[in-house]
Amino acid sequence: MLLCIDTGNTNTVFSIWDGRKFLAHWRISTDHRRTADEYFVWLSTLIEGQKFGLEINACIISATAPRVVFNLRVLCSRYFDTRPLVVGKPDCLLPVPPRVDAGTSVGPDRLVNTVGAFDRHGPDLIVVDFGTATTFDVVDKDGAYIGGVISPGVNLSLEALHMGAASLPHVDVTMPAKVIGTNTVACLQSGIFWGYIGLVEGIVQHIRTERHRPMKVIATGGLAPLFDQGFDLFDTIEDDLTMHGLRLIHDYNKEMGNG
Repeated sequence: MLLCIDTGNTNTVFSIWDGRKFLAHWRISTDHRRTADEYFVWLSTLIEGQKFGLEINACIISATAPRVVFNLRVLCSRYFDTRPLVVGKPDCLLPVPPRVDAGTSVGPDRLVNTVGAFDRHGPDLIVVDFGTATTFDVVDKDGAYIGGVISPGVNLSLEALHMGAASLPHVDVTMPAKVIGTNTVACLQSGIFWGYIGLVEGIVQHIRTERHRPMKVIATGGLAPLFDQGFDLFDTIEDDLTMHGLRLIHDYNKEMGNG
């Protein structure tokens, strides 16, 4: 049994792979103060609730919030008697290393998404991930991550507006009925929704122009379906892309005698 852990800036997702399929996905808020013991109590309760007879014997971690890694390592070693692979660390091998400027540290989530997307969709991809940040990852013909774009995430942008302008309320992200809002909430919703539609369209077009080739656009992240309402922004949406990539990286390391 493989435990895959994807830690983002906002949430952490735990998934269990039984060798054929993912049995379950559980989500918890990311908090660097949460101890290994707290993780175990929470996770073991969920496992027992699902009536799984599980014996986890391998773990892999992707963490964009570095301060949580220590306690996740302790969780894996203390309670599952396994040394976890941590994506982005030198001892975690990738099928194809990233090609970026020397000294550049690539977010592990971007590396994992690259591996997962290339396995499912082949070369020449743009992976758009709607997380705390909205990222665009470019996948080359051999599956290498070769760079991309980072922009503020949808909810982060809304929070910044709310915090920076006292008179503006916090609103839900939704597709507005009209572009021209006739009240403050409608104006904000239109600005966020149509603003991000334009952001995605513009950045994708510029990447394709710069690469001089057609490129498929793969979307992931919780808000991806919101922006896929008949606008042909994406070729497909993958809600489990990160977990798929983590499983592939674990398998690759095992094949190489590193797991």
